[in-house]
Amino acid sequence: MSATAAHQPGRPLVLRDGLVLTMDDSHTILRDADVLIIGERIEAVGPALEVPDGTVEVDASGGIVMPGMIDTHRHLWQTAMRGYGADWTLTQYFVWYYLEWGKRFRPQDIYAGNLLGAIEALDAGVTTTVDWSHGLQTIDHAEAAVDALEAVPGRFVLAYGNIQQGPWEWATSPEFRDFVTRRVQGKLGFQLAFDVTGDPAFPERAAFEAARELGVPVTTHAGVWGATNDDGIRLMHENGFMTPESVYVHAATLNQDSYHRIAATGGSVSVSTESEQSAGQGYPPTWQLRKHGIPVSLSMDTSVWWSGDLFSAMRATLGADRSREHLEAHARQETITHCHLRAEEVVDWATRGGGRALGLDASIGSLEPGKKADVVLLKNDHSPVMFPILNPYGHVTFQAQRADVHTVVVNGRVVKADHRLVGVDLPAARQAVESTVGYLMEQLGDSWTTGMNPDIPETKIMDNPYMYTEWRGQKGSED
Repeated sequence: MSATAAHQPGRPLVLRDGLVLTMDDSHTILRDADVLIIGERIEAVGPALEVPDGTVEVDASGGIVMPGMIDTHRHLWQTAMRGYGADWTLTQYFVWYYLEWGKRFRPQDIYAGNLLGAIEALDAGVTTTVDWSHGLQTIDHAEAAVDALEAVPGRFVLAYGNIQQGPWEWATSPEFRDFVTRRVQGKLGFQLAFDVTGDPAFPERAAFEAARELGVPVTTHAGVWGATNDDGIRLMHENGFMTPESVYVHAATLNQDSYHRIAATGGSVSVSTESEQSAGQGYPPTWQLRKHGIPVSLSMDTSVWWSGDLFSAMRATLGADRSREHLEAHARQETITHCHLRAEEVVDWATRGGGRALGLDASIGSLEPGKKADVVLLKNDHSPVMFPILNPYGHVTFQAQRADVHTVVVNGRVVKADHRLVGVDLPAARQAVESTVGYLMEQLGDSWTTGMNPDIPETKIMDNPYMYTEWRGQKGSED
């Protein structure tokens, strides 16, 4: 498909002769099949489809056609700092963003990070991204976040948060309610994003009540070593705020009671394997989630550390889960002879799992007639890695990468064609990010370099790094 054809909205589109991973209930695989898109929806999936006159055709032969991937937790506002914190621990992240420099971000810096992060997601075939936007210190910051998302032709969910203020404060303010009415309802997906410290007074109640009044889900970092724990889960459960729409991010250091509570109330977990492995939230918990039957989706967390594509997430998740299974077996003097977590399952988590977590399973996450046309073609005729395709799920998880994303369609609109983004102003994003980086370098001064490996301040980070409450648990300070 030429760039000219890609810029002709309204014309039907068909991807021809591809290996189609439908990710439907039966995980049907169709070889040499077509996907026909008319308007915003998938019209038909199958071999040798008849198409209307004027249909734009994309040659998908030798490639894999799959649903758009769904990232259920990414701090887009931090993307302008890509790679800056590559050597951080979670404690250093808290120091830099929560205590020291995160509060220096201006609305235009939120815009720059969101803009670049949203573009980056599309480029990698991530058609839906939850913007876990906990840098919204003011309504002006929130306006900037939405402005950036609306400038990029992807599908986004704004998860509104503010790490500089208690959620019971910002979520109940008239300014926040006015913002929601003006900028979010009916336009973007929306969640409230905040964490539960475990404070016995449960001050987060007011934020949960605000979410309930608005009719929107809560997404929360749960089971994060040194930050959130089983007390938070217990308080949510005892007060009736654990629902099937709740998304628990990481959930890596919870006890069995907490996993039972999540399973019993129908919530899901967003696993950020690269993050959990590297930062220290806890061991990636898919091994626990599988045992308890808890639904899983995948996420990348933040490009301030890690990659911004779900190929990396799938690969890391398979590796972490299998590594744990082998190590536990070896400790029992046993040998694992068959992998329990299959590539097919993590592809489901990266697509259909995200749709389920967001309550959008009826619309996105699989390639079925009537569903929204969020479609990705993996094809690279110039790569020796794209053939042969023998095990398509294994190919997606272990072989494919960002460079193999040939075509991306969101809501029936072509946003990437022949490996190039369409309708995206990348130079403008570069200019915005360069301005933010220059501003932060000026603000940090000599601390710019040392910030890549910041010291722990004398006050230290306690087991509750949230500075909007003075409550401390029993663990005490970190050494």
